[in-house]
Amino acid sequence: MSPASGMIGDMSGRKLIFGAAAFLLAASVASLVAQTQKKPAAPAPAMKVYLTPTCGCCGKWVEHLEAAGFKVTREVTTNLDGVPERQRVPERLRTCHTAVIGSYLVEGHVPADVVQKMLKEKPKIAGIAVPGMPIGSPGMEGSNPRPYSVVAFTADGATSEFARK
Repeated sequence: MSPASGMIGDMSGRKLIFGAAAFLLAASVASLVAQTQKKPAAPAPAMKVYLTPTCGCCGKWVEHLEAAGFKVTREVTTNLDGVPERQRVPERLRTCHTAVIGSYLVEGHVPADVVQKMLKEKPKIAGIAVPGMPIGSPGMEGSNPRPYSVVAFTADGATSEFARK
């Protein structure tokens, strides 16, 4: 075998090795890209909020929820107590607006992260509420925020603390 033919054989082998290595590298990169691509986001939770036409803090609360990814429909009414969903909220917990999300009720200025917690955990409750419109709750921001409870309530009116803010 001449030196030139040995060199050609070596070159072909090198090309084959480099080609195989390039193929494996490309396949690995493609696999890594596929694994790290984000899955499509879950659809935003849809919520219907019943509120009066003159309530400014309710609008701020809706904006807080929308910023957190909720899809909110506003139902403006002059007779909030006449809304059937609101009648399911214990009277002592009622505030300035009532929201419905799935089978749950949300009364008052409940933070979006607490609503998300309820939806994730799926507790056996009718809903959650922040009674009393405390300063520092979403929509009720102020210079002197106060700690407050988010109260869970059942269909029979029993209550318990769901979260503390």
